[in-house]
Amino acid sequence: MENIIECNNLTHYYGKRLIYENLSFSVPKGRILGLLGKNGTGKTTTINILSGYLKPRSGQCSIFGQEIQAMHPSTRRNIGLLIEGHVQYQFMTIREIEKFYSAFYPGQWRKEAYYDLMDKLKVAPGQRISRMSCGQRSQVALGLILAQNPELLVLDDFSLGLDPGYRRLFVDYLRDYARSENKTVFLTSHIIQDMERLVDDCIIMDYGRILVQMPAGDLLGRFRRYELAIAEGTALPEAPEFHRPTAIGGRAEFYSFETEAEVAARLRQAGIACDTLRSDALNLEDAFIGLTGKY
Repeated sequence: MENIIECNNLTHYYGKRLIYENLSFSVPKGRILGLLGKNGTGKTTTINILSGYLKPRSGQCSIFGQEIQAMHPSTRRNIGLLIEGHVQYQFMTIREIEKFYSAFYPGQWRKEAYYDLMDKLKVAPGQRISRMSCGQRSQVALGLILAQNPELLVLDDFSLGLDPGYRRLFVDYLRDYARSENKTVFLTSHIIQDMERLVDDCIIMDYGRILVQMPAGDLLGRFRRYELAIAEGTALPEAPEFHRPTAIGGRAEFYSFETEAEVAARLRQAGIACDTLRSDALNLEDAFIGLTGKY
């Protein structure tokens, strides 16, 4: 499968603070990939590297086979970029800003994609952007990106400021648009429920490293929360297969990619009775917490 984004061994610091080291990932053509991580793990840093605004301390990053820092302008025109929902020229109206941006993309501009989204948001063509809410302004920026008709969309906190109804509307709209047009999307969001409805694949980052990169369906199908009763003072076996183990008041909890039979066998091997062992399926937010921890 052709990879639209290829990042190999990225290392970056802010001053003396290491953000991550030897970070590698790829994004295949036609897939929607969500980058998840706690604040400060490097999500926006990665977006800034992909946009060319930031050069990593070391490592290589290419889009459409071209190194980002040396990318040809015609290639860069094929990337739609949203940084935290910002839209410029807020003195313009919905109609004026569309006409302004269309001049930069002759031959590929699709104004119907822009106005279709504006209709769904129930904003009038003559409405001035400065008088819109933060969430509506971010959707104006996204509408302009869709009209640009890029092959790759890079979106940082794409649902910033939207209420639940409009978030759901846009998530479904973006998912259907990307799949019907075979677009590639790389995005971040602090609202993990949105990501679960939208992404094909996910990367979950911890401080300085990637914990998992896999299809979201595989993650939710395999990663489970386990609970069991244990004797007071009993410790769970130290095993890399057991994520975030805790034991409080005679109850133990941990997360694992292993099956219930595999977990039970590992517990018995450690001398722990597992008659009360039970497992629960997870949503994406639960899986995220199970991998990264609550704090």
